Amino acid sequence: MSDLLLLGLIGGLTLLLLLTLLAFAGYSGLLAEVTVSAGSPPIRNVTVVYKFHVGPYGETGPLFTESCSISPKLRSIAVYYDNPRMVPPEKCRCAVGSILSEGEESPSHELIRLYQKFGFKVFSFPAPSHVVTATFPYTTPLSIWLVPRRVHPALDAYIKERKLCAHPRLEIYQQDQIYFMCPLARQGDFYVPEVKETERKSRGPAEASDALVDGTGADTMSDTSSVSLELGPGSRDTSATTLSPGMSSRGWDDGDTRSEHSYSESGASGSSFEELDLEGEGALGEPRLSPETEPLGAPKWPREPSSPEKGEE
Repeated sequence: MSDLLLLGLIGGLTLLLLLTLLAFAGYSGLLAEVTVSAGSPPIRNVTVVYKFHVGPYGETGPLFTESCSISPKLRSIAVYYDNPRMVPPEKCRCAVGSILSEGEESPSHELIRLYQKFGFKVFSFPAPSHVVTATFPYTTPLSIWLVPRRVHPALDAYIKERKLCAHPRLEIYQQDQIYFMCPLARQGDFYVPEVKETERKSRGPAEASDALVDGTGADTMSDTSSVSLELGPGSRDTSATTLSPGMSSRGWDDGDTRSEHSYSESGASGSSFEELDLEGEGALGEPRLSPETEPLGAPKWPREPSSPEKGEE
């Protein structure tokens, strides 16, 4: 009788443990519906402090921790410039930091000096007229692990299906929600100076090679001689080693078979935001940018892939 009682107790505890784990996973977002839409941005123009990172996205956790430790009340933000499915992990570029101010609010000069003391830089992002956006619960550390497995595939599918030029990818951590934003306009304004610098450095040897080819009579302005970063073999996933934002596996795929490496080249052969049935009242009432009115430095997206620098040239 005592053995049966003991087995029943063990079985009950095991069942209770499984139910607890399932409830925890559900609370973390495992069963949350991921709705992707095009419309107004979740934030207005912002001033941010950031540190630039080149390497696996799974190694950005300490940057989140450092930024939050300086001013815990500020919202965290991350901007991812490269597709980790297409770029070797050691070449992936991102900016991680905190939002100092939004809209007409002026950033605190004291906070700016404090962050600069620890090596952070200051940059401003505009409020694009239209974006691809999604949200996901940020309730437990497991939520971070679920993001690349639930949200990014949904974003990829939405962007590919509509053949959009939506880049780069921003994540804004606010209370118990993560807001995802992929600008459909003014994309060039979201590229911090370090990104453009890495592009210029990578273009140097390639341009020299193009000059040699040009001496043989080849057209250096043709599609076949266009400059792109070298792609190399790399792991499609990075393991989640800690439970801080940015430390989860970021192996999302854009679902395209072309050899693009940055998000600026994902879906570049498709339609612009003007051809979308935009969702949300705010976006529908806003003026739409035409190619003539786009600010200098914002890349144009015709019928071929291009890198962020092509808009500057």
